[in-house]
Order: sequence, then structure tokens, then C-alpha cells
Amino acid sequence: MIVIGYESSCDETGVALVCSERGLLAHALHSQVAMHSEYGGVVPELASRDHIQRILPLTNTVLKEARLSLNDVQAVAYTAGPGLAGALLVGASVARSIAWALGLPAIPVHHLEGHLLSPRLADPAPEFPFVALLVSGGHTQLMRVDVVGQYEMLGETLDDAAGEAFDKSAKLMGLGYPGGPALSRLAQEGDSTVYSLPRPMLHSGDLDFSFSGLKTAVLTQMKKLESAAGEGVVTHQQKADLAAATEAAIVDVLAAKAIRAMDQTGMKRLVVAGGVGANRRLREQLHKAMHRRGGQVFFPPLALCTDNGAMIAYAASQRIDAGLADLTVGDHAFTVRPRWPLQDI
Repeated sequence: MIVIGYESSCDETGVALVCSERGLLAHALHSQVAMHSEYGGVVPELASRDHIQRILPLTNTVLKEARLSLNDVQAVAYTAGPGLAGALLVGASVARSIAWALGLPAIPVHHLEGHLLSPRLADPAPEFPFVALLVSGGHTQLMRVDVVGQYEMLGETLDDAAGEAFDKSAKLMGLGYPGGPALSRLAQEGDSTVYSLPRPMLHSGDLDFSFSGLKTAVLTQMKKLESAAGEGVVTHQQKADLAAATEAAIVDVLAAKAIRAMDQTGMKRLVVAGGVGANRRLREQLHKAMHRRGGQVFFPPLALCTDNGAMIAYAASQRIDAGLADLTVGDHAFTVRPRWPLQDI
């Protein structure tokens, strides 16, 4: 079965074609980073308008790349939540309209389920069951994934997500938007041992996370550096060292909690998904840790770490194969769920 998937939950417009037998056929993605950088963060109304402009041209792009037409598609999938309400409505309305026009089933997909399953698009793909570390701008969670549709929350953030910790710390250092990638690039020039930063909840004994205290520690250190500089400015090297220390603190906590989850569940496979999964230090640290304990760690391809249509089309395809998708064709009334706990799917 060929599924076309639409992702429009925030600031990326993604469209992809997935075949249940042949895998990913084509995908296209447009990021709104350049537009939102002028405002220092995502502006929801602008995001929605940009999705409207991009979504149909991207549809034509993936169809052309796959050498297919909409008549070859057998199901339409879209992100129904969580996310920005207006942005979600763009993808949902386009997907539902195409499904209605072609007489196809329309499948609402949970955004986080898409992330959880996206590493299975890689080669090699992880087999079930596995522990998943989901780390993105808005979510930091550890999940037990037994099969498609069976997810158990093991731990989650109590305040800022890891991606937010990266972005907010970067803003405190004057690195602009999006901050996470900029901080990681700067960290490569720094020494992570120069500044001592806390590892919140590292020894809490549970699998929950907290990064707000780390953000406060970064703010305090920046104020010290600015005070010491007097009439001068904080140097590039000082910022690089602080960036490296910040990155190391976040990664240490993520890696330690992930390994603790492996120990508690007795599993041998760890999956990492979400935008922070592209972080080089996190990848290296988890590869080493899992190698020492005789297990495996899986990441989605770098191009599929951020929000994308491929993960939505693939999640829908997997739910169809598992008999979990409603393939009824007829009523195309719909809604979106800006707040949608994964446990409710």
C-alpha cells in the first residue's frame, strides 16, 4: 500500500510517500527557520500561512520524484496533534480534501508516534521491542515500545525539554534562533571542563528529567562573565567553553537516564528520535555506552531527525499493517488535537 503523509505541526512542512513493501519512496521538507529567526522564535500565524504556500508544491515534488500520481496513492495520512492548532489544521484540511476527492481513507497520526517509529526507516532497522528516547524541542520522554500502538511511559521531563534547554541556553549566550544547532556547533570549539554546570536529577533514582535548573546555571555563569568583562564583551572562546559545558550536561543526563531505562527493562535495543537525536555528542556517548553493555542503539537518518512527512506516512503504514487504522471511506469531518497525550491513541 502506498501512503502519502503530511506533517505541519510547527515550523516544518513535510510531505512523503511510503510503500509498505518498498519503504520510503520520496520525501520533501521545507523549514521555516529563516522566517522565524527574525522574531527569535516561532510565530504561529506566520507558520500557518507558510504551510499553506508550501504544502501543495511539496506534494507535486514528491510525486514527481517517485514517478507517481495521486491516483497511485491508497491512503492519506496527516499529523493530527500535538502541535500548533493553526498549523495542524493546514495539513489536516489538505490531507482530508485529497482523501475526499479520491475516495481514500484519511488517517490521523500522532506526531510523537511518528518520531518513535522513524528509526525503523533506517538500515538496519530496530526490531520490536525497544526503549525509545524521544528528545525534541518540546518533548523529552523515555518510552517502552513493545509493538506498534503499545507504548508505556517510563519517564518524562518535569519542566523544560532537552531541546528547550539547548535553545534557551543558546539565547542567553546571544546565539540567536534556532539556538540548539548553533550551540552544538560552537561547543565543538570549546572545552566542556572549564565551567562546572549541574546535571539535574542525574541521581534521582527515577527516569524523569528536569532542565530548568541547568538553564538558570547557564544564566548565572553568563552574568559572571559579563560582570568580569566590565566594559568589554564575553569572548568567543568563553562562549564556546560554556556551550561545550552546557551540551555535556544535557547529554550526560540524557545518556544516563537512557541506560538506566535499559537496565530497568532488561532490553538490548535503544532507539533515539527527535531533533536532538542529531546531536553528535549524544550519538557518540550512547554508541559507546550501548557497546559496553552489549546492546544496540538506533537513530533515524539525519535528514529525518527533525519533523518530516516520512515519519507520518510510515507511522500510518505501520498502523495499517497492524490493523489499527480506520480505513473507512466516507465521513471526512475532522478535528485536530493541539494537546494529545501519546497514551490516549
